[in-house]
Amino acid sequence: MQYSDLLHLIKNQGAASSLSERKHFANWAFSVTSHYDTQIFKYFNRSSPLQQFKHSITEAHVLRYGENPHQKGVFYGDLNAMFTQLSGKALSYNNLLDVDAAVALMADFTAPSFAILKHNNACGFATRDTILQAYTDALAADPVSAFGGILITNRPVDLQTAKAMHALFFEVVIAPAFDAEAENLLRSKTNRILLVQHPVTLCTTSFKTLLNGVIEQDKDLKTEGLSEMQVVTHKQPHTAEWNDLKFANILAKHTKSNTIVLAKNNQLLGSGTGQTSRVDALKQALAKARSFNFNLEGAVMASDAFFPFADCVEIAYEAGIRAVIQPGGSIKDKDSIAFCDAHDMAMVFTGFRHFKH
Repeated sequence: MQYSDLLHLIKNQGAASSLSERKHFANWAFSVTSHYDTQIFKYFNRSSPLQQFKHSITEAHVLRYGENPHQKGVFYGDLNAMFTQLSGKALSYNNLLDVDAAVALMADFTAPSFAILKHNNACGFATRDTILQAYTDALAADPVSAFGGILITNRPVDLQTAKAMHALFFEVVIAPAFDAEAENLLRSKTNRILLVQHPVTLCTTSFKTLLNGVIEQDKDLKTEGLSEMQVVTHKQPHTAEWNDLKFANILAKHTKSNTIVLAKNNQLLGSGTGQTSRVDALKQALAKARSFNFNLEGAVMASDAFFPFADCVEIAYEAGIRAVIQPGGSIKDKDSIAFCDAHDMAMVFTGFRHFKH
């Protein structure tokens, strides 16, 4: 809607207008004023907030469809501030869900890292000295699930890494930059989406429609430090285990609940995602790791919530795992601790649950 539309009406219709035209102009006028009023309200609603849901976003991107072809989909927001898209088709609804999960996950890592995501969960992740090695080890975690996935790294992509990635079919790759030769190679597949991520301050709350209303919450931006972690067993984790426990705990935070994450040497070995039983989550994680021939001796286990029974710790021990990190807080914590003490395992409590539904 532009002022020229009104000038056209005045010039060609002598200022006469139909009811539908007046409704059309009123719609645009109140769109402008309501957006302005919402921004003012949100500014003043920060110190002593009224519990009212008011949001206004004027930029819209109509998507090809929603989660499925029979559903309509629209993204409201400024994607151009977030990314520069170098190639590929327009992002889909499902692409955006995975991109959002990928960005949130990588934001918790500062060392050179590479992640591969499918359906909002990491199927591969590794932190290494070089991006090429990080990609290679992330892919090794589950090369089957990686097909058609979303890739993200927190370092520029060079030609050598691009050559390794080019052999994989994937939908989207996100990076802070691409070397010119790497970009040219990755762009050679026309539908492949290359996104350069910009440093943008993101909203600290999230919301979605629910029943006949909207549910809103703070985003889970908590990452536990060593000072907040409590070793509850006789055995203390050694240095390598501490590194892996912190690594696995972050991955568990970003994986659908119920989840179990298995890791070793800053590499994801297997995860159980979105299971109705924590035991099932562990069995899924073990099956994943074993299917790709990982040696679980000396690996660590992370859980997004406490263990209601000692069964998961027992199963983990039989698989070769010797260190565990979990929130703690179960009335039967003592059973899991007792098993660990009897079998020379280390267990760390974080005090923070990370459900992700």
